[in-house]
Amino acid sequence: MHTIMLKAKLHMARVTHAVLNYEGSCAIDGALLDMSGIRENEQIQIYNVENGQRFTTYAIRAEEGSKVISVNGAAAHLASEGQRVIICSYAHYSDAELENHHPALVYLQEGNVVSHTSNAIPVQLA
Repeated sequence: MHTIMLKAKLHMARVTHAVLNYEGSCAIDGALLDMSGIRENEQIQIYNVENGQRFTTYAIRAEEGSKVISVNGAAAHLASEGQRVIICSYAHYSDAELENHHPALVYLQEGNVVSHTSNAIPVQLA
């Protein structure tokens, strides 16, 4: 049996571009892709913190160090420049793989600068 688990997350990324007339996808700073382990052409889920939209697309590489998060094609209707988004990827893991699985969590601050990383989400307190 396999379980679908969070593989990676870019938390509170700021959309830098929303380009309607583009082939599609989401361009992400190559350094952020590498840090998170999200691969080029990998399916990603984007959760727009500002308007509640949730959508699926795929990641493409933007220039390393550019801090670019560009939502392209039809998805540009769902996220605008300046909005905060959470970008996640998921993967299928076997029971054996789950024993050592920890997601790559990359937390961003203004300007899409990394504030810190983690491999565990804190327990939510009551």
